[in-house]
Amino acid sequence: MSTITSNLQAAQQQIADAAHTAQRPPSQIQLLAVSKTFDAHAVLDAAQAGQRAFGENYLQEAIDKIALTLQLAPDLGLEWHFIGPIQSNKTRQIAQHFAWVHAVDRLKIAERLSEQRPAGFPPLNICLQINISGEASKSGATPDQALDLAQQIARLPHLRLRGLMAIPEPLPTLELQRAPYRQMKLLQDQLNEHGLQLDTLSMGMSADLAAAILEGSTIVRIGSAIFGNRNYAK
Repeated sequence: MSTITSNLQAAQQQIADAAHTAQRPPSQIQLLAVSKTFDAHAVLDAAQAGQRAFGENYLQEAIDKIALTLQLAPDLGLEWHFIGPIQSNKTRQIAQHFAWVHAVDRLKIAERLSEQRPAGFPPLNICLQINISGEASKSGATPDQALDLAQQIARLPHLRLRGLMAIPEPLPTLELQRAPYRQMKLLQDQLNEHGLQLDTLSMGMSADLAAAILEGSTIVRIGSAIFGNRNYAK
């Protein structure tokens, strides 16, 4: 058994344990393996262990990796999620290469993704990023902006608004970690009361996934705990 396979199984068990505590079926929570800085062979190693959804932050690296994995294993059916910040000049390539985008925080970006989604492709799945902790250093709409922005994005023709994403400030205890994720769940419920159909909460990473799952997360993002320490110098 490879190290990646072993780590992946450990991550899946961690999710299952948190789901059990939350009295939720583990099948409600998707593991998104964050493969940024790791090569296509690491992705294929995880894919051989059953992982299908992979998250990427760096666009050109991701495009090269997607092409190589398709070349090496064309029948795996991998699902690629773009989870990094989005610049306007990158929207066309994101719209062409990804199934999900997790960090849409303004209408202009959503409009460009919709306009640039290739004909014949299924709608691009979108999560609206919320700056739930109000940190100046982080992107994201405020909770007060969420309803108006979500309603505008939901009307765009080549997108499917699936839900909300957040990366709260790091907090030291489970109870403190739960608070911002509880706010995210409440916000999702409020938006759905206005006629939106949001089924996704993309929130929680290795250090706080238990708190996120307790509060309703449906996608958790785990990277180095699966693939190992990152070498950003590459």
